[in-house]
Order: sequence, then C-alpha cells, then structure tokens
Amino acid sequence: MAKKFERHRQAWTPSETENLRFMVGKGMSLKAIAKGLTRSEESVKKQAKTLKLKIAKAR
Repeated sequence: MAKKFERHRQAWTPSETENLRFMVGKGMSLKAIAKGLTRSEESVKKQAKTLKLKIAKAR
C-alpha cells in the first residue's frame, strides 16, 4: 500500500533546502533524506536535480 504524505505539493522552504544540501553532502541515501525531511523520494529527487546535487546511490 502506498504511503500517504500529509505535505502533498508543499513548496520547499529555505530551511528544507539547506537541510537537503547538508544531507547530500554527508552522503546519505535518497530514502534516508526523504524520511529525514518528511518528503517523498520523488520530491527529494526532483529538488536535488533542480539544485544540481548528486544523491549517493544505495549500496
């Protein structure tokens, strides 16, 4: 069953963007970043692409 997100289609705040940059810099996985920001993996992936950030691949 798909997980329902309470924050559906919410704009990214500057604070969330900064946290995303920090987490990507730490080398965290997409799944961990999404959980930490309470965002969907697709939303995190899209925002990272917009900011030209590379998310580490899960090993």
